[in-house]
Amino acid sequence: MWQNIEINGYHYQYYRAGTGEPTWLFLHGFLGSGRDFKAIQPRGRCIYLTLKGFAPGDPVLSANELTLANQVADLTAFIAALGLPKLRLVGYSMGARLALGFALAHPEYLAELILESGTPGLVTKEERLARQALDADRAQQILKDGLAQFVTNWEGLPLFASQQQRSLSDQQAMRQQRLAHVPANMAASLLGFGTGTMPNLWPQLARLSVPARLITGALDHKFTKLAQAMVKSLPQAEHVIVAEAGHNVHFEQPQLFTKLIERT
Repeated sequence: MWQNIEINGYHYQYYRAGTGEPTWLFLHGFLGSGRDFKAIQPRGRCIYLTLKGFAPGDPVLSANELTLANQVADLTAFIAALGLPKLRLVGYSMGARLALGFALAHPEYLAELILESGTPGLVTKEERLARQALDADRAQQILKDGLAQFVTNWEGLPLFASQQQRSLSDQQAMRQQRLAHVPANMAASLLGFGTGTMPNLWPQLARLSVPARLITGALDHKFTKLAQAMVKSLPQAEHVIVAEAGHNVHFEQPQLFTKLIERT
């Protein structure tokens, strides 16, 4: 059942499924929503959150409202408002970046951190500036050419090529969800919480005090290499590489993904 809750002046949408323990909280990626993870239903209580600015019909938000710091503050208030016990936090891509930032700020809320195709950010100033320029260009494309053209270009990126393994109906459903977003908010997300704008979290990995599980697809060479590097810095971490999967493992292989996150 979909529910709404007001957090810091914004009405968040979330979906609950299942009962008992453990408690899971799922954070989706860019152009996604809480619906992205509904095929993933591990044992226990599941909460699928649509992140700020990603619900159809949302008010137009500023880039500043979508920064990592502001979203971590909202996520903290959301967990407190629902009175959730220590939970297993699962984040995909953009959601993985938020999940990592939250885990570093508030490890006391977590029993485990699961990052699917995530990154701690970019190390050098030059890398960050280059990515900021790329995301600014993408934001301008959304505002100038429209969301439909941007989504077509986005789906054509090599990073998402393996998603064509899914049925045509699944791909079409994913596309319709992407097209339902408020274009200005997608642009604001790129500007306020793009990889080049978020802080460099690499130096903080060594102090992460909760167990972490990193999941990447074998076909996603970039994020697999990133995860391999992250594991070397994280005190309690394992990295699982999923064969015949790309960037979005939970979409391409939902049953296997569910088994992987349930594994103790």
